[in-house]
Formats: sequence, C-alpha cells, structure tokens
Amino acid sequence: MDSKQNFLGKKIFFLYPQIIVYNEVITDLFMQEYETYAANDHLALRRILRRFPDSIVFVNIDEKLSEAKTAWETWVESVMDDETTAWEVWIRGVMNDPATAQVSIGILSTANNDDIKRKYLTEIKITGGFIHVSTDVKKLISQITEVLKINNAQGRRKFIRFKVDDEKTTTVNIPVNEGFINGYIKDISAAGFSCTFQEDPLLEKNSLIHNIQIKLQSVLLRAEAIVFGSRMEGLVKIYLFMFTPQTDSNAPSKIRSYIRENIQARMDLEMKK
Repeated sequence: MDSKQNFLGKKIFFLYPQIIVYNEVITDLFMQEYETYAANDHLALRRILRRFPDSIVFVNIDEKLSEAKTAWETWVESVMDDETTAWEVWIRGVMNDPATAQVSIGILSTANNDDIKRKYLTEIKITGGFIHVSTDVKKLISQITEVLKINNAQGRRKFIRFKVDDEKTTTVNIPVNEGFINGYIKDISAAGFSCTFQEDPLLEKNSLIHNIQIKLQSVLLRAEAIVFGSRMEGLVKIYLFMFTPQTDSNAPSKIRSYIRENIQARMDLEMKK
C-alpha cells in the first residue's frame, strides 16, 4: 500500500447488504469514520475495485446473483462442479485478477453453516472473515469492526473529508462587525471545513469565531471554530476552520450524515458508468 492509501484509509463495500446491514450497520460504521458504501451490482463493483484495489468487500452470499456474468465467470461455470456456487466464482474472479488481488473479501450470511464457513476460510482463503448475520446488531457491528481494524481500514486519517461538488448549496456565514460575510464550503469533515468568502474577512490565524452558520444543502448548523490557517489558490483565498467543543453537539452526526449521503450518491453514479 502506498503512503497516500495508508493515510486515506480504505473504501468498504457491502455487496447486496441484508436489510439489517443496510439500515443499521453501514451507517453506524460511517459514524465511526469508516468509509462505507452499499453496492447492488456485482459486475459494476468489479470495475470499481480495479480503481480502488485496496478496498474491503463484505459479500452477502444469501443474495441470488443475476444472470449477467463476465466472460471469465461464464468460462469458470462451464468447468466447475455442481457444488460450486456463483458467489464462489465471483469471489475467485476478484482474487485471481491481478488488478484486484489485494482486495480483502469477507462473507456475511444468515446461514450459520460450518461447512460453508470452512470452504470460504480454508479452501477459497478469504481474508475478511465469515460473519453470521443475526438480529444482534451490536454483536454484528463489533465483529465487522474487528475485521476492519485488522485490515487497517481507517489508515492514519481520523476523519473522512468530503470535497463539495455544488458549493452554492453548501454555504457558511460568519459574523463580522454587526453583519455576516457569506462564503462557500470547499470541503468538510466532522472536525472542520475549508471555505472561500465573497469578501475577505481578513481573519487571523487562531482567531476564535462564534455563531458560525453552516448550510449543508437542507441542513442548518451553528458552530464555533478556530481559524486554523489560510492559503491561496491562484487569486482565491481559502480559510481552514477547526470546530471547537462548543459547537452544537448534534453537528458531527449531521455532518457525517451529509457526507455519507453524498459520497454514496457519487459512488452510485460511478457504478452506472
């Protein structure tokens, strides 16, 4: 893994996730700053994994695969025995492709079958574990988190930072004198944000700014932040702010929800290409 990948952490995909995984596990892990995605197209995911070969994939093998197959899968199925499943073919395809051989694959299944578990762990040799999906959400999250820690899924970064696409719907207002100066957020995480202003407020480093108003599409937040610094990009001055503990206690979860929704939407578009 190169230093950039190690710093940014790994993308975590849940392929055809069970309802309990989709509704609770993916979001809970994201709130812990794991970069999680739901994926509902195994062929499209193969393409994505070639772009992000250090990813982790948890496969719901209870899901019946569609008839769509790659040429490699069609060939393997023509020579495989009756006990080989379509999921085994897909997983071996990922593992045997030099472009995706580093992907870590784990299994999620409601079936608690020792023979199936043994096949994936000892014969196919997946590296992401075989996890039984039950109604015990807390236990399920704990088991998956353990796999993510072993695979160093977070890397060295502490917070997922989202680069904003549409700055017009993601804005910030800061109080200056008796009014406010409007700005546009460039990127944001639960720890802070960077932005530009329509008029330079000439803020000094380490200045404490109260009553900051942040709009993340339809979500409104109030925050307190310290000016961490500034930099120039061409003729544009970009300020970096770090939130203080006095920021609205609900702000981190709202920011994470905003990021989660937007990175999932962005990945969904990539899947369709």
